[in-house]
Order: sequence, then structure tokens, then C-alpha cells
Amino acid sequence: MSDDERAEPGRRSRPVDPRLLRYASASRGFFLAIGVVALAQTTVIIAFAWLLTRAITGAIDGMPLPDLAPTLVALAAVVAVRAILLWAREATAARAAARVQTQLRAALVEAVGALGPEWLGGRNSAQLAVTAGRGLDALEAYFGRYLPQLVQTVVATPILIAVMWWQDWISGLTVLLTLPLIPVFMVLIGLATRSVQQRQWKTLHRLAARFADTVQGLSTLKVFGRQHRAAASIEQVTGEYRRETMRVLRVSFLSGFALEFLASISVAIIAVSIGFRLIDGALVLGVGLFVLLLAPEAYLPLRQVGVQFHAAAEGVAATTDVFAVLDAAAALTPTPAPAPLLSVQDTPPSAPAPRHVLDTQRGAGGDEGPGAQAGGRVLRLHDVRVRRGERMLPPVSLIAAPGTVTLLEGPSGAGKSSVLAALRGAASFEGAATYSGTDLRALAPAEWLAWAGQQPGLISGTIAGNVTLGDAAPDSALVLRALALARADELVPDRELGVQGAGLSGGQAQRVAVARAFYRHLRGRAAVIALDEPSAALDPDTESQLWRSVRELADGGAAVLLVSHRTSARGIADDVVRLQPEEVVV
Repeated sequence: MSDDERAEPGRRSRPVDPRLLRYASASRGFFLAIGVVALAQTTVIIAFAWLLTRAITGAIDGMPLPDLAPTLVALAAVVAVRAILLWAREATAARAAARVQTQLRAALVEAVGALGPEWLGGRNSAQLAVTAGRGLDALEAYFGRYLPQLVQTVVATPILIAVMWWQDWISGLTVLLTLPLIPVFMVLIGLATRSVQQRQWKTLHRLAARFADTVQGLSTLKVFGRQHRAAASIEQVTGEYRRETMRVLRVSFLSGFALEFLASISVAIIAVSIGFRLIDGALVLGVGLFVLLLAPEAYLPLRQVGVQFHAAAEGVAATTDVFAVLDAAAALTPTPAPAPLLSVQDTPPSAPAPRHVLDTQRGAGGDEGPGAQAGGRVLRLHDVRVRRGERMLPPVSLIAAPGTVTLLEGPSGAGKSSVLAALRGAASFEGAATYSGTDLRALAPAEWLAWAGQQPGLISGTIAGNVTLGDAAPDSALVLRALALARADELVPDRELGVQGAGLSGGQAQRVAVARAFYRHLRGRAAVIALDEPSAALDPDTESQLWRSVRELADGGAAVLLVSHRTSARGIADDVVRLQPEEVVV
């Protein structure tokens, strides 16, 4: 069991996770504001009980209405102030919840970016979406109901008990002895609630993941006639979620009944004690009535904490998942950048170099090829071994310099795409990899790399929006040029696409993804272009035109890394790196 797993039960048992204060600064001001409101509410409760007691005893004693009028006016004013304080608490909680949701979502996105594609590749994006969406939305109940009641309990309960003890020590002692029964039952019920709520939350995650996977692969399922089984699977998980939700509701109702029962019995004990002492004359009516009015208020905050805990349980479960991601990002330590492997010249290449073939079986470390004499922005890999799960792929060495096309070739499973995954941070690796003399581990891929993978990765929106993804100030002329270079100039940039680029054929979607990489380079955002099987869905004629575009960009100063099974790619390559699958170490 890991240290985080050992610490998790302790963290969950705390009323407020301290990580909330660390990761969401808006929560700090919220606690201060809600504490002031709770103190004011407690004062108003005591004033209300005192004024109501005075009005009732005055009426019983036959006090004239003009003499009672000031008390009644003060009582009405206290009621109005109490209503205003309730509104202030709700408004403060709503604003705080909105700010905390925004901060945690922003922190979650930043943490996912810091953890990188490799970490994200091992998670289900649908589950993260549920956590960041519905889960953090549930914080409204957590901030609007649970935390205000928790602060109200901490502030009001000791003050009310002290006032009751001051007026009637027997009633104060009774509250002091019976009040702990409520937390005891809250803990017992809370343990059951926590396990049931966690199962419900995990079932919701599974439902979201199953639904997302089914929708993504629906066309394949229909081809093989398995769509009905997939629908049945979703229905089964939905049934499990419904049953888990009903279990949560049953526990919530049981909790509410138990807490109300205990509080009612405790108030009844105080009322009976006051009644007997009033009959004996040991207690005056004013004190007895005042204490009796305060007794329910002494139990109410703690009772409401237990009730509102169930409403906030989903938000608590979501924050636990969010904090786990934030903790993982905070635990990251930057990798120091090693010294450059080779000296880097600042002069551009004088002429295109001849093709140079490197074979991983012979080892590529000895002969650096033509790229060694290229300009300052050089990508160098030396004995880079990519890790894929439990596997270590064979070492790869290459130099990709401006003005050259480096082709990675080899049979399926040799690790060509894994090399590109390592460059963009989607896979860990051993060995030395530098760009312009800086370790790739210390660089964000967005600073130097334009990439188009085998999956287009398009989003809903216009074609132009997909091509200029990440550009705050898109250049329309460059969009048209990038589409033309990718041989997708027949596509209208303003054309709207659906989810995951729905509306385009496979070849069109692939060309739009290639155009996105080209645009990023033309915009000056990336000097290295990495293309993973860019012509897999293209016909030979379109493929030939695409190779000419790649060669044109390389001649214009781009360093191109190309993965392709097509032998025609050799015609534009300056360097060819062969990978052999039999060298994979398991």
C-alpha cells in the first residue's frame, strides 16, 4: 500500500480537507466571512430568545401594550436581521463556491498539463471530465450548505451552551452530556455513507467511461454487429448507478431520522426538567422559557451538519479526485538538463545533404550524418530508449537539423510512433535527447514541436479553428497556405465540424491535422515538424503531392521527422533511421 493510500482514510475523516485551503485561495476568505456571519447569527439567536421570553412573560404578567411595543418592535427587527444574515450566508457561500470551482478547474487543467501526455494516456479522459464537470459543480452544496453549518456549529454551539449554563446550569449540563451522542451517531452513519458514496462515484466514472468508449467506437461496433451488446452493457452500469444512488438515499434518510430523533429526545429531557422545577418553584418562568428556547438552537447546527454532509458528499468525493491529481503534479521534480552532446553551430546548412542511413542494429552513435553540420536548432537523440509499459524499446540515435527530412522506418511494433511519443512527452525514455542544446525533459513540446499523429485529434468547430488550434491571433492567409501544403485546399476554412471532426472523411481529417502542424511551423511557433503516417489514408497521387510539400517545408528551414511505411517517403528523406522490432527488451 502506498503512502497516499495510507493517508487517504485520515484525510477523508477530517471535516475539511486542508488541501482545500492550499489549492483554492478563495476558500480562506470564505471561512473568515462565514465565521463573522455565524457569530452574528448566534448573537441574533440569543437576542431573539431573550426578547421573545420578555414579550411572553410580560403578556402573562399583564403588561400594557404600550410597554410591550418596544420589545415587539425589537423582536421584529431581530427577525429581519436574522433573515438578512441568512441571505448573506447564502450569497457568500454561492460566490465562494463559484470562485473555488473556477480555481480548482484551472488548477486541474494546469496540473494535467504539468503531468504531461504520458500521465494522461494512462487515465480515462471521460472520468476526468466528470470530475471537472459534474463533480466540481457539486461543490455548491458543499460550500452552500455543509461548510456554513460546520462553521456555525463551531461558533454557535459553545456560545449557546455557555449562555444556557449561565442561566440554568442543570440545562447546560444536560446539553453538554447529550450533545456528544449526535457526533457519535454521525461518525457511525458517516462511515457507511462514505463507502456507499464512493461506490456511487466510482460507478458514475465507469458509466461515463463506458459511454464515451461506446460512442467513439460505435461505427466499428455496428460493422461487427455488437452495438446491442454495448448498449446492454451501458444499461447494466446505469442500473448499478441507480442502485448505488438509492443506497445513498436510504443511508441519508436513516441519518436524518437518527439525528432528529436524538435531538428531539434531548430537548424533551431538558423540557421535562424545566417543567418539574417550574412546578416546584425552583426556577422562574423567564429563565426556564429562555433556556427552553435556546435548547433546540444548541442542537440544530450539529444536527444540520450531519444532514448536509450527505448533500455535499458528491462534491467531497470529486475534490478528493482533484486533489489526487494536484498532489501528483506538485510532487513532480524538474529534471536537470545535461550538457549538450555535441557542439552546435549557428550557421545554416549550405546545401541539402545526401541521404544517410542509420540502422539501430548496427548502432547509430558513431556516425552522426549530415545533420551534425546543420544550424543551431538541432534535435539530437543519442541512445534514446523509450519505455512502453513494462517494455524498453531499442536505443535510437538520430540528428534532425533544419533543412532535412529524417525518416523513421521499420515494421509495425518497432517503436517508430513511440519515438515521436517520447518527443511530445507522451512516453518516458532513457538516454540523451536535446533540442538546441537543451534537454527535452526541460522543454514543453509546444515550444519547439509541431506534431500530427495517426489520430487526427480534431475538435468541434470550424476547419480554420482546428488548423489554428492554440493561436490567439489566427492568420487567415497562413491557414489557406497550410491547407494547400497539406493538399486539403478543397476544404472551406469556415466549414463547421462536429465532435472529433465529424463531417470529414478519414483522409480529409488526416490532411487537416497535417495542415495544423504545417500552420504551427509557418507561424514560427515550432521549428521541428513530426508527422506520424501522414499519408496512411491518402491515394498515391495525393501522397506524392504531400511529399513535395514536406520537402518544400524542409528546404525552407524546417527539421522534419517523418514516420511512414510507404517506400515513396524515401524519395524526400535526407536521413533514414531503421528500427527493428526484435530488439525490444521485455
